[in-house]
Amino acid sequence: MTTPSARRTLRIAMNGVTGRMGYRQHLVRSILPLRDSGLVLEDGTRVDIEPILVGRNAAKLAELAELHGIGQWTTDLAAVISDPTIDIYFDAQVTSRRAEALTAAMKAGKHVFTEKPTAETLTEAIELARIAENAGVNAGVVHDKLYLPGLVKLRRLVDEGFFGRILSLRGEFGYWVFEGDGQPGQRPSWNYRSEDGGGITVDMFCHWNYVLEGILGKVESVTAKAVTHIPTRWDENRNAYDATADDAAYGIFEMEGGVIAQINSSWAVRVYRDELVEFQVDGTHGSAVAGLNKCVAQQRAHTPKPVWNPDLPVTESFRDQWLDVPANADLDNGFKLQWEEFLRDVVAERRHRFGLLSAARGVQLAELGLRSSAEGRRLEIPEITL
Repeated sequence: MTTPSARRTLRIAMNGVTGRMGYRQHLVRSILPLRDSGLVLEDGTRVDIEPILVGRNAAKLAELAELHGIGQWTTDLAAVISDPTIDIYFDAQVTSRRAEALTAAMKAGKHVFTEKPTAETLTEAIELARIAENAGVNAGVVHDKLYLPGLVKLRRLVDEGFFGRILSLRGEFGYWVFEGDGQPGQRPSWNYRSEDGGGITVDMFCHWNYVLEGILGKVESVTAKAVTHIPTRWDENRNAYDATADDAAYGIFEMEGGVIAQINSSWAVRVYRDELVEFQVDGTHGSAVAGLNKCVAQQRAHTPKPVWNPDLPVTESFRDQWLDVPANADLDNGFKLQWEEFLRDVVAERRHRFGLLSAARGVQLAELGLRSSAEGRRLEIPEITL
């Protein structure tokens, strides 16, 4: 006689799903597929996922709920947080509203999964990590890029010793965001107002911290230059406004072990690369270039010997001299993969590996990056402890 598998339900309050990232990546590409398929754990337990949509725009929430067959939505965040049947609170709001909501949820005993930055200041970010520790809840922070195929392959090369002694990492991220006068901008206007929590340093240095930690190790110092290349932009109503936040940041990060990382981030650059973000790691025994999906590598024995001669045209195709790194596995959407990992950790009552302290280090790097830019100097990064 077959013993029926255990079954349980996780009810997830999802706040901020009317926004681009919250809707596309977290709701449509992560939670809805998990709701439809269920999540089967290693012991055979089936976990049913039940999303509850939360936000401030009732009309949009009702429309999304009807479109995707979601039974519950609300604009009353306080009621959701106090609801004892809610297991997990997810936050994809604008940064300025996040810390307060996360604090309330954790103090109410909810597990939390959140976008980043988790707070506007390092002090708030550390306090969030302290609250999670004291409340005994599981807290996860979105580290989506580490789950992307290109970076999964890159990490595998590091783990297998492909590079020998790693020397450096160079990253290029960004694209041209239209100003909004002729063509509408493809990012929300608040991104370019510092008073609303905008700025590419605040946005992207949180990512670069966990990417660097996840691939190379601890970041020990930062030298950065943040600038506003486009001083005037036009909002969603085609009204001109002053861009008070930085739209480009150029950073040098010194890593443990002497590795030097340099990453350019810009919303004022036109793309001449295979993907919107690429990282090149160079080592004594080999190099690799990884984007969101693709990763190519060149071993020491296969490295050509270019000769600098500006008087002659280049006849060799340098890109053709690199080989694709195979995935060797089917890699799902990065957001969905981390959601699965977090939900398994919640059920198993084990700490998620990317928690609020990791997020605090990202906020710290952004703060120090802006300070480095303002003061024109290199800044060491102190250890964060609770």
